[in-house]
Amino acid sequence: MSYIESLCINTMRVLSAEAVEKAKSGHPGLPLGASPMAFELWSNHMKHSPKNPKWINRDRFVLSAGHGSMLLYSLLHLFNYGLTIEDIKEFRQLGSKTPGHPEYGHTAGVETTTGPLGQGFANAVGMAIAEEFLASKFNRPGLNIIDHYTYVLCGDGCLMEGISSEAASLAGHLGLGKLIVLYDDNDITIEGCTDITFTEDVGKRFEAYGWQVLHVEDGNDTEAIGKAIEKAKAETGKPSIIITKTLIGYGCPAKQGKASSHGEPLGVENVQQTKEFLQWPSKNEFEVPAEVYEFMEKLVDKLNMYEDEWNKMWEAYKEKYPDLAEKLEKWFSGKYIEEALKDKSLWEFEGKVNATRNHSGDILNRIAQRIPNLIGGSADLAPSNKSEMKNKGDFSREDRSGANLHFGVREHAMAAIANGIAVHGGLLPYVATFFVFTDYMKGAMRLSALMGLPVIYILTHDSIGVGEDGPTHQPIEQLVSLRSVPNFTTFRPCDSTETAAGWYAALENRNGPTALILTRQNLPEIPETNLEKATKGAYILADSDKETPDMLLIASGSEVALVYEARKVLKEKGIDARVISMPSWELFEKQPAEYKNAIMPASVRKRLAVEALSPVGWHKYVGLDGDVIGMDTFGASGPNKKVFEHFGFTVDNIVNKALEVYNI
Repeated sequence: MSYIESLCINTMRVLSAEAVEKAKSGHPGLPLGASPMAFELWSNHMKHSPKNPKWINRDRFVLSAGHGSMLLYSLLHLFNYGLTIEDIKEFRQLGSKTPGHPEYGHTAGVETTTGPLGQGFANAVGMAIAEEFLASKFNRPGLNIIDHYTYVLCGDGCLMEGISSEAASLAGHLGLGKLIVLYDDNDITIEGCTDITFTEDVGKRFEAYGWQVLHVEDGNDTEAIGKAIEKAKAETGKPSIIITKTLIGYGCPAKQGKASSHGEPLGVENVQQTKEFLQWPSKNEFEVPAEVYEFMEKLVDKLNMYEDEWNKMWEAYKEKYPDLAEKLEKWFSGKYIEEALKDKSLWEFEGKVNATRNHSGDILNRIAQRIPNLIGGSADLAPSNKSEMKNKGDFSREDRSGANLHFGVREHAMAAIANGIAVHGGLLPYVATFFVFTDYMKGAMRLSALMGLPVIYILTHDSIGVGEDGPTHQPIEQLVSLRSVPNFTTFRPCDSTETAAGWYAALENRNGPTALILTRQNLPEIPETNLEKATKGAYILADSDKETPDMLLIASGSEVALVYEARKVLKEKGIDARVISMPSWELFEKQPAEYKNAIMPASVRKRLAVEALSPVGWHKYVGLDGDVIGMDTFGASGPNKKVFEHFGFTVDNIVNKALEVYNI
């Protein structure tokens, strides 16, 4: 390592320690220990273009150990990604570009939001899948227009989380040779040394997963780290993990190697001692030596040449393969989605009595014929979720061009991998499982919403209608759980038309995830359902003959047909009700106040909502004078019709409850 490279690494260390100290909050330990491997990677091995952080063929870098965010911010500052020294000074302050954990879309150069441990690791698997899939579609001899690596820096905590085990297992099975993990093996977590909980042989575990395992015994030995990275790049048949022994808090005499350096400021005196240990030349805080900036300017100019060279290849590619070039641009721009939304024939079909999961499968395959960059699959449930795309092939070690992904029984990794595919760009991912198993994947689903990623979730077996499988497989609280997540759209359709509306809304939603909540059991077709109206979240399905209805009957999914029939009985009893189908609360809330009041007039206070899931949240729509027929217990095992009857989801019970509400 040259003197100037050592000075750059120490610049990262000092900036990290000073920023955490100024904020009185943060994690200095990882940046102090892992800066050598990160700088070696970014300066000598990673193909990136600081002048264009969105260059499509850049190598991706994921800081899975997101708590060490100052490591990444220091890199982004030194490599001239537009992060200034003033931004560094504002670390962890409200509105700054340097939040406590890296946030996708907020800071240039941050590839994905990390912090919940293991999520970034799994995201990276998705990025590596995306690279392989795109390369198989677009690369031509001598013109590898998609050809990049995905790098991860993770720690002990990431590898303890089950999500990383799921993702690593799948990555090894698929032989994702362009996925390289640098493991910051420092033996420390918040509670102390890892020997209190984590004594397994990580190398042997990853060997069993089918990974190449490399070791670097000294995390300060950049030459050894560099050789390991190049060896990892040379292995194209399997992913690689470089287990690098580091000392957490390196350079702080009082705290290095100790848990106290992990997640709290070093203290003013210790920061000063760290500078002395590192022989730091600057006397002022946040002062970077001029020679560092001079060296980095030249290095960045060299890195920017990667994109310049690629641009020349792109011009040759466009000349030789103009149709493919146009197609690639459309994949990355979302043009195919726009065209599909405008194609009326895609959304028009005669439905029949069927489960909405089956309707969804039909619509998925229509969409797959018009959106060639659709990719996705299920957690070992595709035949039941109806989530397989016909004639699209399976993505595998042998065939990178297949669009159907088989995730195995790995729900949490599945959702995080979909996030990685989405942030990579160029592809539209969907994933599928039983609705109740969203409990296994909630962390990644939340990050879909936080990052504003248009991941589509196909969630079948949506209620107690699951029937014989019983309460373990009958979701109750899952829908209200997803409804509570900001920027997450749920859509629970009642028939084929509304299922098509759900897919339409999902494709239209480019700034967040959408979940389609679908039945296992058959549902009747309702003549009055309407695609355009359903995409507004709620609409009048059957209206009162009066200018102002006597009461409102509101439902979603399988219960819409019940309230539809209950209205007829109530009318015979002298109550003229309006039936409202409400497949999506979130879409309804986006409508103008005038529309919402037209559907649910404030003057009509007698209201009854029916949904075979938790009633939590419905009182926003039924008010103090209304009521809800929902599930405030777990379900039961039995034929679905019997289960519905047992819990009161019948026309008779809805009529009786409506009479109670009306007569209060």
